[in-house]
Amino acid sequence: MIFFVPEMALFITSLNSGSNGNCYYVANDTEAVLVDAGISCRETEKRMGLLNLSMNKVKAIFISHEHSDHIKGAESIAEKYSLPVYITNDTARRGRLHFKKQLINYFTGYEPVRIGDLSITAFPKLHDAADPHSFIISGNGITVGIFTDIGACCNHVTTHFSQCHAAFLEANYDEAMLEEGRYPLFLKNRIRGGNGHLSNAQALEIFITHRPSFMTHLLLAHLSKDNNNPQLVQQLFSDHANGIQIMIASREEQTPVFIIRAEDKKMIIKNRPAILLAPMQLKLF
Repeated sequence: MIFFVPEMALFITSLNSGSNGNCYYVANDTEAVLVDAGISCRETEKRMGLLNLSMNKVKAIFISHEHSDHIKGAESIAEKYSLPVYITNDTARRGRLHFKKQLINYFTGYEPVRIGDLSITAFPKLHDAADPHSFIISGNGITVGIFTDIGACCNHVTTHFSQCHAAFLEANYDEAMLEEGRYPLFLKNRIRGGNGHLSNAQALEIFITHRPSFMTHLLLAHLSKDNNNPQLVQQLFSDHANGIQIMIASREEQTPVFIIRAEDKKMIIKNRPAILLAPMQLKLF
């Protein structure tokens, strides 16, 4: 008799990452969750299909905050697939989100939510939103973190980053490019003012100072179209990688599905389509 033994791994991908939409996928062998739903239902389905992922495996959506690039697909996806949505009351109210009563679930920071064999823990962050949170997702002895839309590093961020085998970490802007760029002063100050986004330098400091010895993958996320350069970011972090796989999460397409295992530091790709075999995403912006 043959028994199926689940793989002791988590599977992650970014379906989109940037000011035009954010959606991150984390799964074990039997269930998956989406963190944010900032692209349309149709585009979410399309990109998952390109990765041979099924929406039927998705069991819940977690919403970090109410900005449109994190919520604009949430209502349609939840409605079509009858997915529970985990959100704070203030985020739902400020985002004017309306879900069926049986689908909406209000979470509290630092109180883990169980979705099958996955455990999702939200924690507060600094961002100019009503009640912003980031998340770590644990299962099979592995922890993955989503650290985007963070104005400044804080103890909530460092405590959780230090637990992660893999992480999506915001590297939104290069300080010189932002300063010299075309944005009006009020917008520059909003971005760099402590409740906006992390610069490359701030993200690198978190990575160097707070990464655990067992981290294997870092996906750099939410890069600005106008105030950053993916080649610059790739090189900056690769110079300090120490064996950790460094990838850029695109604002135009899905990344491959990465298999995260606790026991090694090798990057293994699951069902990587031929279209994604090109050199590392040099045409993102």
